[in-house]
Amino acid sequence: MKRRKTQTRRLRKQPKMRRMDNAMPMPRLRVPKNARRRRRRNKARVRVPISSLRQFFFSARWLSLGLLALSIYALTLVGLDENFYLTAIPVEGVVSVPATEVVQASRLAGVHIFAADPSAAAQGIMDNVSGVISATVTLTWPNQVSIKVLEDSPIAIWVEGSNQFWVTRMGRLIPARSESLGLLLIQSEIEVGGETAPTTSSETDTSESEASAEGSTPTANIRFVPQEVLAGALQLKQLRPNIDRLFYRPSNGLSFQDDRGWRVYFGTGTDMTQKLVVYETIVEELLAQGLTPQYVSVSNQEKPYYLAQ
Repeated sequence: MKRRKTQTRRLRKQPKMRRMDNAMPMPRLRVPKNARRRRRRNKARVRVPISSLRQFFFSARWLSLGLLALSIYALTLVGLDENFYLTAIPVEGVVSVPATEVVQASRLAGVHIFAADPSAAAQGIMDNVSGVISATVTLTWPNQVSIKVLEDSPIAIWVEGSNQFWVTRMGRLIPARSESLGLLLIQSEIEVGGETAPTTSSETDTSESEASAEGSTPTANIRFVPQEVLAGALQLKQLRPNIDRLFYRPSNGLSFQDDRGWRVYFGTGTDMTQKLVVYETIVEELLAQGLTPQYVSVSNQEKPYYLAQ
């Protein structure tokens, strides 16, 4: 009986043991009701408005002002720098024309590279420098410029009073810049104001020295020599190389002083070969008759005339 009682007896469940730490009681803290509002306000004061700054500094207006300021600074720097001014100007192709005259006519000396106009400079050279038929001006950054000119070479010398002029292939008259040996002299006998230009070589040489001493630029009474006059003069020079001076008068055309003491008038044009034959025939007949011509005119080879004694 005792066994049965012991078997049916249950053990009592013991409660779990908890470890307790002895500590001082802490006061209970209370958070104010407006703490969150204060925290938000303080954060708003310290926060940097990055988005607003980006919109302010990177706006189109400020970018434009920045570019404008940068451009003004660059232009000021370039405008005040001496390396952008044209100081050394080489001239190519000049033979008789002084290079200084070409540079002066171009108006490029001391000019800023941005203010230089190559087209206007080339046109100024051709307009103001006699004897130049073409000019090319090339600009290179930052301050290099080159000028190339082409001169119109003279083929004869036009003597008018006390002045000498070069005759170009187109018949244009330009002041002679130097002595041109071997060129044909054409002495003008055009009457100006009722007076005839001097024709003697001694007077011409004296007047040339006076004109050179004065240093003034001479001006011709005519700007161009007629093409028929120039062509006839060159043909006579080719047929008679011993001719070094011809005379020209509009009424009689070209003429020259024969070494035997008389004047011969040939007119104008390119038929000088036939006129020379007619002239030589007339002179032979007159000399055979014992006559000395004072002048012979073959301006019209079909109707020549002369005066002899």
